Amino acid sequence: MQKREEHMSSVLIKNESRLGLKLVAPAVGIIGLLVIYPILFNIYLSFFDVQLNGTKTFVGMENYTDLLGNPRYYHSIGVSVIYLIGTVIGTTVLGLAAAILMNQEFRFRNLARGLILLPYFAPVISVVFGWQFIFDPVNGIYNHVVVDVLHLTDTRENLIGNPDSALFVVIVFDIWKHFPIAYLLFLAKLQSVPKDLYEAAAIDGQNAWGRFWHVTLPELRFVIATVVLLRIIWNLNRFEDVYLLAPNVETLPIFTYYQAFAGIVDQGVAAAISVIQLLVLVGLIWLYVRKVLKW
Repeated sequence: MQKREEHMSSVLIKNESRLGLKLVAPAVGIIGLLVIYPILFNIYLSFFDVQLNGTKTFVGMENYTDLLGNPRYYHSIGVSVIYLIGTVIGTTVLGLAAAILMNQEFRFRNLARGLILLPYFAPVISVVFGWQFIFDPVNGIYNHVVVDVLHLTDTRENLIGNPDSALFVVIVFDIWKHFPIAYLLFLAKLQSVPKDLYEAAAIDGQNAWGRFWHVTLPELRFVIATVVLLRIIWNLNRFEDVYLLAPNVETLPIFTYYQAFAGIVDQGVAAAISVIQLLVLVGLIWLYVRKVLKW
């Protein structure tokens, strides 16, 4: 009798396993078609000299050696590092400050919480045109205020046209556009922090800064690590925001686009850039999974 029950149990487990495989098979197939195949094909292309007519000539590691000897590649890495540092720190700090403020009780708090989310949900193309108008050298609001109202300078500056200042504009735009997602993550965690901890810290003589340092930050440590790593991963691939606002800011994705589709087209080198960038992203994702999620 016991053996029969064990046999029935093993048959049931096998049937459930088969059903599970059948249910996930369509999703696995779609992921393989839309994600895994393009990655493998991109790795394949990185070893070829690819012509626009579709012909390919095997060149081995030549694309990688050419890339590592290209000064523009290292310049794009430097621009990307500055972009990542500025945007990650900016969105984290601004998101944390907004979350702490929105966690306090005041009139119209729910309305303010909703308004903070508007930049994140606004269409990128719409807000980009708005920002381009703000910094327009002729009719822009920025130059009008700086030159005509405050008289800080006599020269109207084309901040977006100059690659150096355009990088600063792109960083500020990204912080403004994407800090709401950091704000939401921080606010969700802050609302779960027991108020008893703050009361105990106040009894121990901690002022507002002390309560923030000894209670808030330790409670937010996991969320801060999550926000920082996810923002690095997302912004390392950020293309549309930068290209639409200031295509002269040559981050790695913009440099890859120019190699693949503009000027002297070299899709083999572009594929090599993507492969190197993929390896960096895989390392960052591994770090996030092992050190933050602790899987």
